[in-house]
Amino acid sequence: MEKTSRLLYLQHQFEALKSNKLFEIFVITVIVISALLIGAKTYNLPQSVYDATVFLDYFITIFFTIEITIRFIADTNKKRFFHSFWNVFDTLIVFVSLVPVDNSEMAVVGRLIRVFRVLRMVSIIPELRILLTSLVKSLPQLGYVMLLMFIIFYIYAAIGSTLFHQINPTLWGDITISLLTLFRVMTFEDWTDVMYETMEVYSLSWIYYLTFIFLSAFAFLNMVIGIVVSVMEQEHTKARDEKLREQGLVEPSLHDLQLQIAELKSLLVDKKS
Repeated sequence: MEKTSRLLYLQHQFEALKSNKLFEIFVITVIVISALLIGAKTYNLPQSVYDATVFLDYFITIFFTIEITIRFIADTNKKRFFHSFWNVFDTLIVFVSLVPVDNSEMAVVGRLIRVFRVLRMVSIIPELRILLTSLVKSLPQLGYVMLLMFIIFYIYAAIGSTLFHQINPTLWGDITISLLTLFRVMTFEDWTDVMYETMEVYSLSWIYYLTFIFLSAFAFLNMVIGIVVSVMEQEHTKARDEKLREQGLVEPSLHDLQLQIAELKSLLVDKKS
């Protein structure tokens, strides 16, 4: 009984530490230092500075190991700790960072893995998590937009290769090269030079370029932005509702109640066994 009370006290203390704003700021600071450290190692450093970077790297690795341990102990339902993608991601980054980086065959791999420690900034800051989650969830809808854009690209590339092949084979030699040229036009990289060259032979070829730019750079870009913004609004609403629900300001939904009942049943089964 005393041991259980000690564990509960330790869990409560770690939970308070994890929720502490100063601790969160310190974690973010360590992540930023880790990112700067990765950039600093790309320069030719004096030996004293290099030794300092090695010490900092060890400190950051140990700190991240302690931090993920604190988060695990502070979690009230440890069985569901790894059900969160961000917990799995952070744990994976921490464990892979334990790969030695000096005088070993895995040195290059270890250095590359440490680059991904910068991504821990996403898991720490909720706003960045919402941005990344929104982007990932919008990918299925963006896939159809990309497919439609490729169809438009393909049609215009076929037309361009047929009409402008004799004018400049380097830019319009075949359909694959034409696709690259159209990508250049879409990104506005000296696209007027390409247009004026074909206008010397086909004076109305400006219609070809303007319609393509309107479809690709304006219409499709606005569609992509609209999809991402729509999903982002849904994620913001979901995050706000979850926060209010945790504070007891919103009545839980039927689905949430069913999940809570299922968790209670599983806990009862575990205790009986």
